[in-house]
Amino acid sequence: MKVLVDTSVWSLVLRRGATVTEPEALQLRHFISSGESIFLIGVILQEILQGIRNHNQFVKLGEFLSPFPLLELDRDDYTFAAEIYGLCRNKGIQASTIDFLIAAAAIRHECLLLTTDKDFKLMASLLPLQIWH
Repeated sequence: MKVLVDTSVWSLVLRRGATVTEPEALQLRHFISSGESIFLIGVILQEILQGIRNHNQFVKLGEFLSPFPLLELDRDDYTFAAEIYGLCRNKGIQASTIDFLIAAAAIRHECLLLTTDKDFKLMASLLPLQIWH
């Protein structure tokens, strides 16, 4: 199974370390320990790293995340993100541009999305977006 992990889940795991109790964070640990294919996209990697102010921690976190490959996005992914933005907007569902790109990447690359962001659940009511719950 391919799993795209959203920034919201990485933040829980990385910020709280051993005291993680949220189901999504525990599930990420399970996916990693069971050898599932865990992916990022560039913007998720950027969001994770840009929250780090200390250079040494920045480097360590970059090294920690390096085994998790980036999904290669192309023009069709960005076009699809814009398309689903319009579809959702017409149905009263709002989210950020980045969230629509994450949803498009998960759908087009056939990944399960692991997130705590409720906007994705709303999107999944209209789209073939698979969310772990």
